[in-house]
Amino acid sequence: MAMATSLALVVAATFTWLGMVLAISFLEAPLKFRAPDVTLRVGLGIGRLVFRALNACEAVLAVLVVVGLVAGSPATGPVVALGLAVALLVAQVALVRPALTRRTDAVLAAPDGVDGPGSRAHLWYVGAEVAKVGALLTGGILLLSA
Repeated sequence: MAMATSLALVVAATFTWLGMVLAISFLEAPLKFRAPDVTLRVGLGIGRLVFRALNACEAVLAVLVVVGLVAGSPATGPVVALGLAVALLVAQVALVRPALTRRTDAVLAAPDGVDGPGSRAHLWYVGAEVAKVGALLTGGILLLSA
């Protein structure tokens, strides 16, 4: 794979990944709970499916980014930024999602809902999404400006 082709692949995958995260995490996720007749249980059930699919797509895009970076040998800046995005995805899936899944399971299993505070894991997931957006945007811009 030629260097220009591999870096073009990285740029395309990076901005596709960025668009997916912005559309799902910052548009679809909060809006679904504002739709008429969408209960917490229904919203959580939908969210579980949507985020499982998003994370699978993100994993494919992350592999494309890593392969393209290895093949293209870009400058250090985009490698660090995009490496951070990949690391954040891994952390979300491996460390934060299991806690979110446990909480969702509890809410979906309880006929009257679950008492107590919400999950802090949700805040960690959102924080990682914000950081991932910044890393993807930075990495993509650095690649385009090189």
